[in-house]
Amino acid sequence: MQCHAGTDELQAFLARTEILVCLLPLTDSTRGFLDARLFSMLPEGAGLVHVGRGPQLVDADLLAALASGRIGDAVLDVTEPEPLPPTHAFWRHPNIQLTPHIASVTQPLSAAEVVLDKLRRFEDGEPMIGLVDRARGY
Repeated sequence: MQCHAGTDELQAFLARTEILVCLLPLTDSTRGFLDARLFSMLPEGAGLVHVGRGPQLVDADLLAALASGRIGDAVLDVTEPEPLPPTHAFWRHPNIQLTPHIASVTQPLSAAEVVLDKLRRFEDGEPMIGLVDRARGY
């Protein structure tokens, strides 16, 4: 397995990516991240699965990448705005599949276990896990 990390390795990573799955949080650095520049680094006909956040995708750049064949197909679970207006081009595009923001479903049993563990940690004065770093945006 070959690992890539950071923006310095992004181009090498994308060059061998047949299906790009975006799960990134929305931050200042990921807003508009899925754009023409990024799509140009993917192999011809690559697929896109976008389940991150709607504002990460530049709609016009995706449509252009689909028209040129750079992107073969896209599955979008998130859009901006959400829901899309009925007249938006994504609804009619033959190479775009839209899903209703259902990429993840909370499992009640495991969610309850996480909440109970956090309460126990708080009551016992232990360090909390999974805190949001507001400076990073997630």
